[in-house]
Amino acid sequence: MQASALGQDDATATERPPDGRDSMRAMPFPHPDGDYTITAMYSVTDDAWYLELDLVAGPRNLVTAIVPDEDPAREPTVCFSPLEQRLDIPYEVMRWFMDCVGEEIRTSRAWMRLRPELVEVIHQLRQEYLGAIDDDDFAHVLVEIRAAVPEADLLTVLAAAFGRKPDGTAVEHPEALRPADDQGDRA
Repeated sequence: MQASALGQDDATATERPPDGRDSMRAMPFPHPDGDYTITAMYSVTDDAWYLELDLVAGPRNLVTAIVPDEDPAREPTVCFSPLEQRLDIPYEVMRWFMDCVGEEIRTSRAWMRLRPELVEVIHQLRQEYLGAIDDDDFAHVLVEIRAAVPEADLLTVLAAAFGRKPDGTAVEHPEALRPADDQGDRA
């Protein structure tokens, strides 16, 4: 189960979005002034998080950020609604939205800043196992991963690929990925 930067996850999603994307809509996350919300949803088809800044009165979508989390070659993007004529968005609201987008990028794409050889292994594992692995398969796959990466990088690779530790238990904060030699940040 993937969690977004807003603290929502696929288990809390309750309704299908009207836009036809293969995803589930999460509960809106309101701005303190109450006039705006951010809705985060994951699109399985796009392998990306969608964060939408909405005006509560209406409701109207104003801005959508798309944060791919599976393919390192795809970059995050921000799109403004073509349906809106002209609407002034307060600076503080836009900054709040972009801070949430930045946090989503950091948490969803942290593994993509690791060393290229680790990124390649993680990408292959995420594609093959779709980010989740059965307990029965974990021991076998762990042997293969140990053969492919240095032991010092094992936790980082397992956390990024499956959200697990080498003992099979869940990693509490997989976004805190750091390569063993601290040489991975390519940003």
